[in-house]
Amino acid sequence: MDFRELYERAGSVAKPVKLSEYGESGGVGAAILTAAGNVYTGVCIDTACSMGFCAEHAAAAAMVTAGEHIIKKVIAVGCEGEIMPPCGRCREFMSQLADENAEAEVMVDENTVVRLKDLLPYSWR
Repeated sequence: MDFRELYERAGSVAKPVKLSEYGESGGVGAAILTAAGNVYTGVCIDTACSMGFCAEHAAAAAMVTAGEHIIKKVIAVGCEGEIMPPCGRCREFMSQLADENAEAEVMVDENTVVRLKDLLPYSWR
């Protein structure tokens, strides 16, 4: 599966929804392609008290719930179609799910794909 298809999957779930006075979701959607060839998507959840999480976290949680943990490709897409690089928390989170994830391809903008390990050049491990 190429990044064009992953972009479509991530974008299809990036639909902002006001959940309550204090929370909203869907401003960003993410898609993860696993070593087994499955795709998992997720959306961000933003709350007033910063207890929410990123779309990459949601997609990774779906992946782990399904019994997988090896990431081959990942992309995050904003609700207006912009490609967004993962934040530092997401980078570290995905790297800790499996050592192999250091080699995962991450699309960080329309023309740039890098390995997850290149987004974490000074690992604490």
